[in-house]
Amino acid sequence: MSLSAKVSLDNPVWMALSTKHAHLGRGGPLARRYDPDVAPFAAVASETTDAYQALHRLLEPHEYVVLQSLAPLTDPDGLKAKHLGTVQQMVAGPRAGNADRRNVIRLGASDVPEMLDLAQRAKPGPFGKRTREMGNYIGIREGDRLIAMAGERMALNRYVEVSAVCVDEQWRGHGLAGRLVNVLCEEIVGRGDTPFLHVFHHNATAIGLYERLGFVLRCEFILTQISPVAAAAGGR
Repeated sequence: MSLSAKVSLDNPVWMALSTKHAHLGRGGPLARRYDPDVAPFAAVASETTDAYQALHRLLEPHEYVVLQSLAPLTDPDGLKAKHLGTVQQMVAGPRAGNADRRNVIRLGASDVPEMLDLAQRAKPGPFGKRTREMGNYIGIREGDRLIAMAGERMALNRYVEVSAVCVDEQWRGHGLAGRLVNVLCEEIVGRGDTPFLHVFHHNATAIGLYERLGFVLRCEFILTQISPVAAAAGGR
């Protein structure tokens, strides 16, 4: 892995919002965040007082964002840090191709209500009203019901994140998640990029699936919720 790739993957939110996803967020040279309806993620260019002050200015009093970091974060001035957990970052290895595309459909704007409903029930991670705008989303239906989906989240130079992988509880165990991930990965690789993803380190079932699909552990990140101190105090 090249040095530039390592730097990109060490701060993927920053790299995405500085390049391919700049239109989906706001911020400047020190701090950036996604629009709230797109994703809760934010990033700073460096862990300095000036950068966190810039991040603070991007937050309304009632809002919060989620930061990824390689080391634990302490409370920056005027902000409250809340530990959310640890995620593994996994990167796809070489792929054979020939993904099973049977019954796989493209999901568009008209599918958003069903996508939100499935995400709320299956809980694959943050999924908002505009998350679909981050990349390509695909799914599988049983009759008129959306029973499985997966899509692309962060997009940065040479790398695209696979995310929102979820299956209706009644349809788990049929290989639907693996099929959708393989289709997405085949398309990402076909565009000249490398798939990667994030998964909570305690989710052994999902990690086992991704390992069988050819993903390998690259590093672990700490997820931290950051909010203005007044909002954090009001929430207690």
